[in-house]
Amino acid sequence: MRAAVLHEIGQEKLEVLDDVEAVGFGAGKVRIRVRATGLCHSDLSAMSGVLPQPGPFVPGHEGAGEILDVGDGVTHVKPGDRVLMCWLPACGACPACKRGQTHLCLAGFMNAGVPNFKRPAGDVFGFAGTGTFAEEVVVDAKCAVPIPDDVPFDIAALIGCGVTTGLGAAVNTADVRAGSSVAVIGCGGVGISAIQGARLKGAAQIVAVDPVAARREAALRFGATEAVAPDAIDDAKQRITGGEGFDYVFEVVGKSATARTAYETTRRGGTLCVVGAGALDDFLQVNMFELFFDEKRILPSMYGGGDVLTSYERAIALWRAGRIDLEGLITHRVPLASINDALDQMRSGEALRTCIEI
Repeated sequence: MRAAVLHEIGQEKLEVLDDVEAVGFGAGKVRIRVRATGLCHSDLSAMSGVLPQPGPFVPGHEGAGEILDVGDGVTHVKPGDRVLMCWLPACGACPACKRGQTHLCLAGFMNAGVPNFKRPAGDVFGFAGTGTFAEEVVVDAKCAVPIPDDVPFDIAALIGCGVTTGLGAAVNTADVRAGSSVAVIGCGGVGISAIQGARLKGAAQIVAVDPVAARREAALRFGATEAVAPDAIDDAKQRITGGEGFDYVFEVVGKSATARTAYETTRRGGTLCVVGAGALDDFLQVNMFELFFDEKRILPSMYGGGDVLTSYERAIALWRAGRIDLEGLITHRVPLASINDALDQMRSGEALRTCIEI
């Protein structure tokens, strides 16, 4: 079958090969025919080495498709069922799951160290234990989440990561209060979803911050009340909050420099929500006096900060009701053979989300 492979960490291009085989099928596993997958910035971060991932590997973790086969013991799905892929499935038995923090379950991370594919040259891993830039994948059955017939594969794929992450950051983690002021730094697919979440929660002002003009324009269509370049954020803070700072600031870039800017843009007693996935060696510096004196809450948000299955259902319900726009997030579509075009669109900021049709 065909799959896009990164041979070595640090390479910028993927090679689409037709000698890749999905492996590991058996009890408790499912085989999925991938129909659509989104390109998430985390895929680029794994390729560059910012996020740890063994190689060679097939990127992609935001996918949807059809069940081809199920292993022994799998009862919640059957061949022909339409599913989205959850890259961080909850085991239901660990301390985090028992506390109700299923999004912090580490069981899914264990899959990242087991090869999902093989080639004549050797084993190939799947990013985050999935690897959706492939025609087929074999994953743990808990990764396969049934979707209703009226949800297109491309929409379902987005719900599998970016929408759930951004929407959940505003709704679950930060729990934005009605009438509040919000700034979102980084307006790709996840940042736009955070903007939509803040709008749903009733924020009065939502300022989108991004260096790319097209993304700023898009943010206004999705609910931002204003959109500015990074060098204008201080002016927006002064005009909108009288210099006090925003009630909520979402950092959706994953860098200490923007996280520090977000901290300084948050009012005393306000909330900084860190959504971007950054590097192990990139440290955010906050001195002990300001930490105590300003009493700003720093809330990291992992995968939307809530039960992902509940978050999926909520996103589908909101999409059906016209309360969130998911179709508009897909600004580009490419076949798997043109996957490197999608990478360029993401790196340049041209795309909010590119759908890879497989």
